[in-house]
Amino acid sequence: MPVRRLILAVLLVFCALPAVPAAAATTVTVYYRPTAAWTTVNIHYAPNGGAWTAVPGVPMAPAGCAGWFTKTLNLGTATGAQVVFNNGAGVWDNHSGANYAIGTGTVSITGGAIGTGDPCTTEPPPPGGNTATVFYSTAGRNWPTVNIHYAPNGEAWTAVPGVPMNEVACAGWVKRTVQLGAATGMQAVFNNGSGTWDNNNGANYRINAGTSKVSGGVVTGNATDPCTAVPPDTTAPTVPTGVTAAVDHVTVTLSWTASTDDRGVTGYQITRNPGGTVLTTAYNGYIDGSLAARTTYTYTVRAVDAAGNRSAASNPVTVTTGDAPPLPPGGQMLGGDPRKETVYFVLTARFYDGDSSNNRGGSQHVRSGNAANDDPMFRGDFKGLVDKLDYIKALGFSAIWITPVVLNRSDYDYHGYHGWDFYRVDPRLESPGASYQDLINTAHAKGLKIYQDVVYNHSSRWGANGLYVPPVWGARDGQWDWMYSEKVPGKQYNPLEENSLGRAYNGDLWSTAEPAGNTCRNWGTPTGYYSPEGYTIHNCQWPSPTSGMFPANLYHQCWIGNWEGEDSRSCWLHDDLADFNTENPVVQQYLIGAYNKYIDMGVDGFRVDTAVHIPRVTWNRRFLPALQQRLVQKYGAAKAQDFYVFGEVGAFVNDKWNRGSVNHSAQFFTWKERRSYVDNDVQAALDQFNYEQQLGIAGQPTSTNAFLNGNLYHAPDHSQFSGMNIIDMRMHMNFGDAANAFNNGKDSDDSTNDATYNAVYVDSHDYGPNKSSTRYAGGTDAWAENMALMWTFRGIPVLYYGSEVEFQKGKQIDCGPSCPLATTGRAYYGGLLQGTVVAGDYGVVSSASGSVATTLNQPLVRHLQRLNQIRRAVPALQMGQYSTAGITGSQMAFKRRYTNGAVDSFVLVTISSGATFTGIPNGTYVDAVTGDVKVVTDGSLTAALATRGGLRAYVLSLPGNPAPGKVGTDGPYLK
Repeated sequence: MPVRRLILAVLLVFCALPAVPAAAATTVTVYYRPTAAWTTVNIHYAPNGGAWTAVPGVPMAPAGCAGWFTKTLNLGTATGAQVVFNNGAGVWDNHSGANYAIGTGTVSITGGAIGTGDPCTTEPPPPGGNTATVFYSTAGRNWPTVNIHYAPNGEAWTAVPGVPMNEVACAGWVKRTVQLGAATGMQAVFNNGSGTWDNNNGANYRINAGTSKVSGGVVTGNATDPCTAVPPDTTAPTVPTGVTAAVDHVTVTLSWTASTDDRGVTGYQITRNPGGTVLTTAYNGYIDGSLAARTTYTYTVRAVDAAGNRSAASNPVTVTTGDAPPLPPGGQMLGGDPRKETVYFVLTARFYDGDSSNNRGGSQHVRSGNAANDDPMFRGDFKGLVDKLDYIKALGFSAIWITPVVLNRSDYDYHGYHGWDFYRVDPRLESPGASYQDLINTAHAKGLKIYQDVVYNHSSRWGANGLYVPPVWGARDGQWDWMYSEKVPGKQYNPLEENSLGRAYNGDLWSTAEPAGNTCRNWGTPTGYYSPEGYTIHNCQWPSPTSGMFPANLYHQCWIGNWEGEDSRSCWLHDDLADFNTENPVVQQYLIGAYNKYIDMGVDGFRVDTAVHIPRVTWNRRFLPALQQRLVQKYGAAKAQDFYVFGEVGAFVNDKWNRGSVNHSAQFFTWKERRSYVDNDVQAALDQFNYEQQLGIAGQPTSTNAFLNGNLYHAPDHSQFSGMNIIDMRMHMNFGDAANAFNNGKDSDDSTNDATYNAVYVDSHDYGPNKSSTRYAGGTDAWAENMALMWTFRGIPVLYYGSEVEFQKGKQIDCGPSCPLATTGRAYYGGLLQGTVVAGDYGVVSSASGSVATTLNQPLVRHLQRLNQIRRAVPALQMGQYSTAGITGSQMAFKRRYTNGAVDSFVLVTISSGATFTGIPNGTYVDAVTGDVKVVTDGSLTAALATRGGLRAYVLSLPGNPAPGKVGTDGPYLK
């Protein structure tokens, strides 16, 4: 067959075959809601197995509801895609570097979470026709989206997380209309789509048909639309009346009758003359402190509303200040650079029992299991500390961090963090001849500093005596007789007076009848809940921020929803930690006055609890300057700098910046503010949070204060130092492995004002490394290695009591009253301290007998003693800057130098393995561990070492600063 005819035949065959349709293209419709106010949204995507679109992707169109954008993507034959988003101006949401992996159909993405369905679709109404329009206040919540999870009365709940509140509302409010059908109401809770919930403290919200507002834990029914346009406000508030001024030395306390306004008074402006200084406050009172002595001042007050309308000025009030107040008698702090110290941290009530007459078990003594162990929670005391100061000094420590000393009031308050009277020392810690002042004086006489744990963020659940103690519903009604003390006129709470139930007198707190001035809602009505015994629980019986029990001017009114959001600085942590409104000058002065008392007693520093839960601007403008003012008044400007302040900023993550939130990162609190804010502290806190969050990580200041210039020390720049140092949370979180702690610590040091002042620990009374709930149990060799790093690297080493013998290793640190303290990391330590001990010097035992002698002979104790001796002998190990340049052969090696006047100290350190140091000064180096001498002529030194937990510290002999030679005697690791 000719070729042409063959081809034609083949073509005819193909043409006769049935047509095969092309594969149908798959699509995905993407809805995206950015967490910031983007006006343009692009989606940059790649179908699975395909190429990415050109940067920045393709534009998305506004969806049918507020804040959402949408785009339908043609994926071809792919069954999914990788997508990211941007605003067209360089800001990206790439799911923290992981991209978003989506399938087909309809997908919704916001706040890092991927959902399904069209978020703008309103569900069809069920039969019946009832609806509930809910407005939800987002004030204090940094939630990128809000869902309502609900159940109409008698019907099932929506699927978790509920449905988005995506109807157009206005700033600070989101909205959703829910179809109730025949139901006349519903239960509802709210969430951010990422696991954070507002469930009305476990009670759910009860919402009726119609329009309701939910704000601050309160439901307002038959509400008006908070977003409805209102006519301009042109009416000024009424003039403040009854202005009075009281003088105490150089402090003036102003008060006046609150003004009224048709829309509401938002604050007051106070004009002080001479000078025309304008002060602002949100409350009808103000404390003007630190005025000039023997000077006459005149004050007038104006009220201000949200529209900026001001009342006329009040009648003037004139006062004349007196002399500056004399300092009360007390102790004197030891002084000296705090970086020279090493710190031993004790829970005073669990350390050593010097006086059994002040032991108290509390109301949870039996329930906790402590009674069965004859182990009252308040067991150790100041007398026990005084008796064992030589033990602490024999370990080599020169400072002691003790838990809060103020009078506590709660059901389980041995730790000290439930302060009730901040002006009194808890009597369960004191004894005749062993008061707090006696402890301070005795410790100082032995050369030991006292660092006091202080709490500014919260009081006990029963308020703060002298500031506000809330009225509490109670009744001796047969059910609750066991709980409430019979009232005795004039009697006050005294924790030493426990009854047979382990409860101290509480008749001062409760009332069956609603007291005058009560603000707690639904006083005494049943909540619908019952105690474990089956007793009816009543409203206002237990503290809550959302019940109205605590006034908003003194206490915050919300539960924390986002631990990295603004609300973490203005809401309650827990129901036994009533959160102070620290933006109120009245609260500020209460706390400043309380802690001035302990400065006057001569304590050497403050460890600041929950520092992150107070805005930095409040620390920088109020508390830290007041603290410094008192120190300067007592000691003068130079010695005042020796007072050591180190804050707990709970950033329990392994990254440099806490999940990207600069306001919640430890190093953030070491810096001053970089701009001015309005005088009103509430608004200033919000402005500061937003300003710094917008600047972000890249906009934060940096420092070289911890780093050498080559081999040279340079004068640090502390001009932008806030006054607060920090606990090194980054190293703490990574101390599961010493090398990780070292590398992570280095990584954060350029963002800390001066990391040589960081307090460094492995574990504590709260957490072990990696936020473990158990005491460190890495093994003795690992402990030795951790200690070698802590005692030689930058920062101030801190050891939690008992770690020197691996006390309670692997045990749960804290379980509250649900298990005996003896089984936890807060167990009583006194059994290992029986006997006598005399310290000849730091880290030196002159004599010891009994069980304490056995304790002092443990391998980690001997390791710790020698580390303390070596650190005290080498100034560079205490205060030096560091560098890791030119070092090979070791995961943990560095050089440090400190130069000040005649002091010049340079040391080369390697831990657990050998290292070679190059580019170092020539000269004679002597190892403080072995006494080995090396003469360097070519800028290079090699230190041999192959012992985990071992150390080499070659000190350069310099004119006037000879190397100390071998320090101490060989031990199990340092040899």
